[in-house]
Amino acid sequence: MWDDAFPSFLIGLREGLEAGLVVSILVATLVRAEARSRLPQVWTGVLAAIALAMSFGAVLTFTAASLPEAAQEAFGGALSVIAVAFVTAMVFWMRRSARNLSGEIRAKVTGALSMGAGMLVLTSFLAVGREGLETALFLWTTARAAGESAGPLSGAAVGLVLAAGLCWGLYRRVLKINLTRFFTATGVVLIVIAAGVLGYGLRDLQEGGVLPGGTSYAVDLGGSVDASSWYSTLVQGVLNLTPTMTWLQTLAYGGYLAVVMTLFVRGVRSSAPARPASPADRPRGTVTTAGAVNGTDVQGRTGSEAGSGRESVAAPQAAEPEPEADYDAPTADSDAPTAGAGPAEPGTAVPEPGAEEPAAGTRKAAAPTSRRRPAWVVPVAVVAVPAVIAGLAVGLGRPKPAGAQTVAVSGTDCGEGFTAPRPGRQAFQMHNTGSRTSEVYLIDPATGAVYGEIEGLAPGTTRDLVATVAGGSYAWRCVPTGARAVTSRAVHVRGGAGARAVVPVSEQDLAAPLARYKQYVGAGLAALVTQAGRLNDDIQHGRLDDARADWLTAHRTYASLGAAYGTFEDFDQKIDGRPDGLPGGAQDPGFSGFHRIEYGLWHGRDADRLKAPARQLATDVEGLRKAFPTQEFDPGDLPLRAHEILENTLQFELTGQADQGSGTELATADANLAGTRELLTVLQPLLTRRAPHLLPTVDADITRVQKLLDAAHDGGHWTPVDRLDTIAGARLDGATGQLLEDLAPVPDLLEIRKSA
Repeated sequence: MWDDAFPSFLIGLREGLEAGLVVSILVATLVRAEARSRLPQVWTGVLAAIALAMSFGAVLTFTAASLPEAAQEAFGGALSVIAVAFVTAMVFWMRRSARNLSGEIRAKVTGALSMGAGMLVLTSFLAVGREGLETALFLWTTARAAGESAGPLSGAAVGLVLAAGLCWGLYRRVLKINLTRFFTATGVVLIVIAAGVLGYGLRDLQEGGVLPGGTSYAVDLGGSVDASSWYSTLVQGVLNLTPTMTWLQTLAYGGYLAVVMTLFVRGVRSSAPARPASPADRPRGTVTTAGAVNGTDVQGRTGSEAGSGRESVAAPQAAEPEPEADYDAPTADSDAPTAGAGPAEPGTAVPEPGAEEPAAGTRKAAAPTSRRRPAWVVPVAVVAVPAVIAGLAVGLGRPKPAGAQTVAVSGTDCGEGFTAPRPGRQAFQMHNTGSRTSEVYLIDPATGAVYGEIEGLAPGTTRDLVATVAGGSYAWRCVPTGARAVTSRAVHVRGGAGARAVVPVSEQDLAAPLARYKQYVGAGLAALVTQAGRLNDDIQHGRLDDARADWLTAHRTYASLGAAYGTFEDFDQKIDGRPDGLPGGAQDPGFSGFHRIEYGLWHGRDADRLKAPARQLATDVEGLRKAFPTQEFDPGDLPLRAHEILENTLQFELTGQADQGSGTELATADANLAGTRELLTVLQPLLTRRAPHLLPTVDADITRVQKLLDAAHDGGHWTPVDRLDTIAGARLDGATGQLLEDLAPVPDLLEIRKSA
C-alpha cells in the first residue's frame, strides 16, 4: 500500500502548496485592502473548487467501473495520457509564472472587489479549481495503476495536510521556505513519475485494443526479477516501471524523460535570477514583504523593486528584513497603516505608497437595513451543485439495461417475443412457458458463441438475462432438460463491434484432448509401477541410499499426473496422502504411501520399519494402473485442473507444508509444472480458438517459473524451500502467482455448455 503512496503524496503536497499560496495571496490582498468582510467569499470559491474536484473524481471512478473491460482499459489509458499532459503543463507553468503569480492574483482581486461578491467567488474558484482538477485526475490515474485506492488516497491526504500546515506557517511568519528550490526539485521528481504514468497509460491503450504492439516486449525481466518483491513493488508503485514492458512503453518512457527533463532543466538555468539586493542596500524604515518565489512578494514586486522603495510596505513586524528567496506572507493583523502615512480614516482602505486609490466597492459597507439570506446558503449551494451534477452524470452516463423484452423459453416457442434490440447493455426477461426446467443462451447463430446464459430456469418462472449487444446476428437457444435444443429465429442488430462472446465447448469437443491425456497418464502409471517396484526392492534389501534416490524419481512421476488426481479415487490418499489430520500424525497407522516412506528414509528409520509401507506402496500403484482404464474421468475436470495443480503447489510445496524430511518440495513443484504443461498441450486447439493471446502469455509465465526452479537444483540435489534466500523465494512465489492469474480464465473458456 505505502509503495503506491509516494506519487500521490508528492502531487498532494505540490498542488496543495500551489493552491495554498494562491489562497494566502487572496486573503493577504483583502486584508491589506481592509475588506475582511469579503473573506467568506474567498472561502466560498475555495469550497466550490474542492467540491468540483471531488465530484470530478467520483465521475471518473463510477464511469470507468460501468464500462466493459476493454473500454475500461482504453478509458484509463486515455486519462493517464491526459494526466501526464496536465502534470507536465503544471510543472512548466509554475516554473514560468511563479515570479508574477502574486501580482496577477492581486490584480484579479482588485478588479473583483469593484464587481461584487460573485466575481470574488469566481476569482478564488478559478484560482484553486485548476489545482483541484489536476489533483483529482492524477489521483485517479495513480490509484488505477496501483490497483487499489488506500495507498494513493493516504499519500495524497498526508501531502495535502502537510501543504496546509506549510501555508499556515508561511502566512503566520513562523516558517520560511525557498519555494524556487522546492518547485524545481519536485518538478524533476514529478517528471520522472509522469514518465512512468505515460508508459502505464500506453500499456492500457494497448490492452484495450486502441494501440498495437501489446505482445512486443522490449524488456522482459520476469525470469530474473520477482514482481512481488519489496524492491520491485516499490519501483512499480513509485515509478510505474514493471519487469515486462513493451517497445511502445519503453520508447515513450525514455523519449518523454529525455525531452521534458532537458527542457525543464534548461529552462531552470535560463531563468536563474540575478543576485538580489542585500538588506543593507534597502532604505531604512522600510522592508519588502518577501515574495512567493525568489524575491517576488505577495504584491508581485521583485526584490530589486522593493529594495528601491517604489512599492515597499511596512511589515507588521519591521524589525528585520526577511530573506528575499523565502515566502513571508503578511499575518492576519497586517492591515496596519502603510509606513509614512497618516492615521487611516475608519472604514477606508489604506493606500500604499505610489499605488492608486482603492477601487470603488472596497469601502466597508454600511450595516444592511434589509433582510439578507442566511450565510450558509451560498456555501451549501456551491457544494451541492457539483455533487448533484456529478450524481446525474454517473446516473445518466452509466449504461443501463434498456426496456426489457419478455422472451419465451420452451421447446416449442423458444425466443417468442424477441425483436431486434438496440445496441448497448440490454436486459431480457426470460419466461419459461414450458413444463420442463430449461437452460437458455443468447448466441451468435453463425458460430454458436454465447453472449449470455441462464441455467436452471424452472417452469413458470421469469429471470433477467443481461447482455451487451453490438452489431451482429443474435438468436436464442433453449435446452429443456431431457429434450433436444431448440434455436429461435435470428435477428440482426446494426451497430459497431464490441460485444464479446465465448464459443461454447461440448463434451465432444473435449473428447480428443481427454483421450490424449489418458494416454499420457497410462504411460506415466506404467513407468510408476516399475519405479515403485525398484524402490520396494531397495528397501527390502536395506539399500537406503539407493532408496532415497529412487523415491524421488517415483514421486516426481506421480506428481506429474496431477490432472488425474480426481479420477484416482481412494488410491490417491493411499499413495500420496499426508499425515495432516490423522490422530497420530506421522506415527499414525493410517499414514502410508510416498510420504510415509519419505518420513522414514529422512528421519533415520531402519529398513525393517519401512519394508511393509514399501510393499504396500508397490501394491497400491499396481492396483491404480489396472483400475485407471475403467475409472470415470469427467471431461470437465481437464479445464479445472489447468490451475488447480499449481494452486496446490503454491499452497503446499512452495510453503514447505508437504515436506516430510526430504527437502525436495521444489522437485515436486517441477513435476507439477510439467504436468500442467502437458495438460495445456492437449487443450491447446480449444484455447487457441477462444483466446489466441492466452497461451503465449502462459507459455512465457511457465518459462519464467521453470528457470527459477532450474536454478534451485544441481543434478539430483534440490534446495529445500526453507533454505532458499528471501529474494529467490519471493521471485518463485511471484512468478507462480502470475502464472495462476493468467491460467484463471481457462475453466470459464472451456466450460461445457449445453448450447454447444
